[in-house]
Amino acid sequence: MKAWERLIEYVKIPTASCEESETVPSTKEQLVLAEYLVKELQELGLKAEMDEYGYVYGEMPATKGYEDRPVLGWIAHMDTVSDFADHQVQPVLHEHYDGSDLPLGDSGRVLTSAMFPHIRTLIGRTLITSDGTTILGADDKAGIAEIMTMLEEIRKKGMPHGRIPVAFTPDEEIGCGADHFDVKRFGADYAYTMDGGAEGEIEYENFNAAGVKIKIRGVNVHPGDAKNVMVNAALVGTEFASLLPADEIPAMTEGYQGFYHMTEFRGDVAEAELHYIIRDHDYSKLLQKKAVMEEKLALLNEKYGAGTLEMIWKEQYRNMSEMIEDEMHLIINARMAAMQSNITPVTKPIRGGTDGARLSFMGLPCPNLGTGGFAFHGPYEHITVEGMDKTVKMMLCIMEMYTGSGNMDCSH
Repeated sequence: MKAWERLIEYVKIPTASCEESETVPSTKEQLVLAEYLVKELQELGLKAEMDEYGYVYGEMPATKGYEDRPVLGWIAHMDTVSDFADHQVQPVLHEHYDGSDLPLGDSGRVLTSAMFPHIRTLIGRTLITSDGTTILGADDKAGIAEIMTMLEEIRKKGMPHGRIPVAFTPDEEIGCGADHFDVKRFGADYAYTMDGGAEGEIEYENFNAAGVKIKIRGVNVHPGDAKNVMVNAALVGTEFASLLPADEIPAMTEGYQGFYHMTEFRGDVAEAELHYIIRDHDYSKLLQKKAVMEEKLALLNEKYGAGTLEMIWKEQYRNMSEMIEDEMHLIINARMAAMQSNITPVTKPIRGGTDGARLSFMGLPCPNLGTGGFAFHGPYEHITVEGMDKTVKMMLCIMEMYTGSGNMDCSH
């Protein structure tokens, strides 16, 4: 079975995670896909099971005589975002895409080159989209499909290999994908996450990240008697936001530039709360942003009274490059595999996070590889059949490199 055929089946199973949930996994629907994947792994001849947290672990034993090869693992996540995921996905194939504007079903949404200039590079390919009313779910079911297809190809072609562990995780989209990952149980020397991006994307630098809450306590009295007494918490919140650098927001930054991003602002005269995510590839610059926020908070507390504003700072993840720099063979080999698979490798910083970042700090060096998809987390999400096929070919080539079988033509 081809990777795209698997994707078509997987996306029909709803697996949106839920940030407000207190269960693990956060939604029971993810367990449906987990059970499906356990069965599929077993049918491929792997040992496979789901643990109490909904994580799927599988293992393809080493070929006889190859037990001493490096253990390279593969990881993808099962959940999707909850936005545009309120009903079942209806995947649509668009064969021989000609580069023109592409209506997405009857949704009224149109995939255009004006909105997504890269689609001109996809002319001649077969695109997979939703009907425009939901996400597609290629993030990250394409990664799962490609891992499964790689395993099937290894088995079918009789490729010699070391032990191959695989894992499919829940709740990555709400930042919890590595919370209960059992690195020891997985038992890999290294791994790759297969999670989004065009084919050939190789990512090992990501943001350092923190989440921030600014809590504001106002003084609420009758507005007729407010002179020199009232402290309007909502207005103090807008004042705090205005003191942060106006050009260091997501809409005005790119590449290695970090940002302050207000994700939520709620409140009234008596109380207000601002939520931020703070990001920077350079950890020292992340701490500089923290210092800036502390400085502005102190300024307003001096103006409105001690204790008016409180900041809660919580680090979320670190830049995995700190852990990958001693294992750069993972990046070098991925680049070589891409080129031998007729893919142009692209190494660029992730303007976000990945389970691989957390896993790298848990002792499992784990860069990320693109799956061939685009425009994730919304109804314009799309991927190509050809991009998925090329990605599987690249993965097989990487496996050959770590197996040392001598077959480096990646012609499978």
